[in-house]
Amino acid sequence: MRPLAERVKSGQFLYVTELVASGLKREAQVLEIASKLAMIPEIAAGSITSYAGGQLGQESIRVGTAVRARGLVPNVHLTCVGQDRATIEKTLVALQALEMYNIFSISGDWPKAAQRTAVFDIDSVQLAAHIAEKRAKTGTPFFISCAVSPFKYQREDLLYQYLKLEKKIAAGADMAITQVGWDAVKFVELKRYLDERGLKTPVLGNVYVLSRRAAERMNTGNPPGCWASDELVAVLRKESEAPDGGLQARLERAARSVAILKGIGYAGAYIGGTHDARHINQIIRRAEELAPKWEEIFEELQFGKKDGFYLYKRDPQPKPTREFLPTVMDAAAKALPFVPWSKNVTDSPMRRLFQGVFRWIDRQPRLSHWFERFEYYGKKEVFGCQNCGNCVLGSMEYVCPQTCPKQMRNGPCGGTFHGNCEVIDQECIWVKVMARAEASNTIDQLKVFIPPPDRKLTGTASWVNFYLGRDSRPGRPKDLWKGGAGPGRTVPIDEDEHLKTAGPSAADQALAARSAKPAAGAKPAATNAPGAEMRQAG
Repeated sequence: MRPLAERVKSGQFLYVTELVASGLKREAQVLEIASKLAMIPEIAAGSITSYAGGQLGQESIRVGTAVRARGLVPNVHLTCVGQDRATIEKTLVALQALEMYNIFSISGDWPKAAQRTAVFDIDSVQLAAHIAEKRAKTGTPFFISCAVSPFKYQREDLLYQYLKLEKKIAAGADMAITQVGWDAVKFVELKRYLDERGLKTPVLGNVYVLSRRAAERMNTGNPPGCWASDELVAVLRKESEAPDGGLQARLERAARSVAILKGIGYAGAYIGGTHDARHINQIIRRAEELAPKWEEIFEELQFGKKDGFYLYKRDPQPKPTREFLPTVMDAAAKALPFVPWSKNVTDSPMRRLFQGVFRWIDRQPRLSHWFERFEYYGKKEVFGCQNCGNCVLGSMEYVCPQTCPKQMRNGPCGGTFHGNCEVIDQECIWVKVMARAEASNTIDQLKVFIPPPDRKLTGTASWVNFYLGRDSRPGRPKDLWKGGAGPGRTVPIDEDEHLKTAGPSAADQALAARSAKPAAGAKPAATNAPGAEMRQAG
């Protein structure tokens, strides 16, 4: 078997297929599929999902080992959901021992209702950085893939997707894979964004064989991060009336998508939505026929959001204006460069004086406790502080990362629905971060890598931790992978006031509305409908 890294470096257009190792499939079925896919020479790897769509599935390392034995190179999804740093480290050690070096580094979808406890100890940027660091230290040839979604039509959401991709590449990602979408202009947009910045990281375009039922779910934003336009849903409904249920039309659309990706200059295609080797082989052969005339069919893949944001089209929305809070905080940081939220903390007599004061406070348990309470309640009212002890407000435009249900610190996941959170009914916190940075012309400062927090500091005063050098922050990361960093979010959802009172996400509300009023002639969607297990937030 030829390594995936070698296939990518060859420059030959390649294919990676998605193998959904969900609880809905017997492992024997997955392995039979792998055996057939291994017979198609253009397929470079089978990408084995983990926790797809927020649903528990089969153990991806075990499946990957069996898939490799059947001749298909595995690309194992490693998600941040449900695992703390210690567990992830054990997984990496196991992958290293088994010589399975291809890793798809992703944050993962929020667990479904059946799993009432969620753990998000790190984010996908931090995961990619750790794998790259391990690669450099041990010489293990890990090949790191990461996710990006150009199919975002809310301004700040899209801008942050691209910025976060830059952070992933800087952290050590070797290849990017787009999430699902049917908008050729967006495929071009992503390629142009990377080219303009001199980033040569190969990108695979996601080509999903979309059924009518899956499209109707995606139209509501389910699974998280997937969206199909009204126009595309209408086309699929009409195609489904054909004697074959629209199968050939779906395969033709997928083949045309591949041809367009080839013409644009993508490194390859990531094929999902079907496990049938005959269908995938048909898509590949048909795409070869269509490739020379990709420009003629480009206009056929135009199922974007008509009023959505496109990076290289004139934006009718005015540039955001600077808000009062970040303006005041920035002014204070400029006047007092030794404060914890300063973006450029420098040594000075005043800073050393504060260090002495907080060292003394730290030695007085009662005084230290009351200072922690004073700091917490003051920041809670203004920033929504959740007392993590590793405050990075200055690196996030004064938006607390703990107010993100996944506690991400380097940008949004791919699960947003038109700028709204995947988990609860609120605007994604990263929309505000980007808007504030854009208003102050400081977007480039958001590219700073924010390391994982030291969870053992939860409930302690961040000012004390800052001045005594205890916290984990940009420019001063702590090695917390072996010493037990403590868990991330492990509070049951029903007991978490922030999640319990916020209500369902916008996508869940839209799905509920559609379920209450099914489309004419449409069959009720099954609980495990196609598309419920296909993607994972980046």
